[in-house]
Amino acid sequence: MTTKKFVPVMLTPFQDGNAIDYEILADLIEFYLEAGAAGLFANCLSSEMYHLSKEEMLASVSFIVQKVNGRVPIVATGTFPDSLENQAAFVKEIYSTGVDSVIVITSLLAGEMDSEDVFEARVKQLLALTGDIPLGFYECPLPYKRILRSELLGQLVKTGRIKFHKDTSLNIDSVRAKIAASKDAEDFVLYDAYMVHAVDSMKADSAGLSCIQGNYFPELIVWLCNHYDDDSEDVDKVQQFFAQNMGVMHDTYPASAKYILEKRGLGITQICRNGSELRTTADHDSLDALFYKFKELAKEINLNMISL
Repeated sequence: MTTKKFVPVMLTPFQDGNAIDYEILADLIEFYLEAGAAGLFANCLSSEMYHLSKEEMLASVSFIVQKVNGRVPIVATGTFPDSLENQAAFVKEIYSTGVDSVIVITSLLAGEMDSEDVFEARVKQLLALTGDIPLGFYECPLPYKRILRSELLGQLVKTGRIKFHKDTSLNIDSVRAKIAASKDAEDFVLYDAYMVHAVDSMKADSAGLSCIQGNYFPELIVWLCNHYDDDSEDVDKVQQFFAQNMGVMHDTYPASAKYILEKRGLGITQICRNGSELRTTADHDSLDALFYKFKELAKEINLNMISL
């Protein structure tokens, strides 16, 4: 069985007043690593990257690189809404923090109504503007979702520049096509974000999972990465748990994940800059029920929960 890995999409903890809480960020890094994370995805949508200044992006990514100190690879987003030339300049700044690869947001390279030809030309222009910096792609849902064609991914991977892809197509056939198009590449990994078909994705030879659910229960994601190919009821239970609780994990995210981590003992606040918050008693009740289900499932599969 091929070993699969979990790469968390990192949260950003905030203090009262909305400043980044670096003390809790350090604790969060250790929580991910203790859970078994094989890498970290910094400055992503879960990090509320669109609500961070460029200075905060650079400072937070530099802090993460320093704290990790080479224990696992780190990727971080290096593009934001701006001209292609300015995006390329910021890719270089993010890379200078010491990350292993810089992630490009596919929907920031071309407008939603732009053709695939325009998008492909912009990708190639960005590659030309960023020297030999190792890059990756993230099909971020905001400002809109642009799914990378498998044929184009295959072509780009052959350049040797593309090292990472986070897939959000929500389509197992699309995932399989991308894996097939890049199968002969060295030093390239494809991670899937969609937990509904997590087992099928790993059986199709994805590198593993990079999903928001890991910000609630990272040790359960790692367990699934380690056991996905087992012919057991436990694997089915874990896959069903994620599929059945998709809604509650997305509805008020990332405030919902911060709430669960707070209940688990991490000194994180629920403060978010993107407007996410738990507004009603029902929001709290749904998440309390989710946490209870997780604890029951952990008992059933003999999963050791991380103590915080």
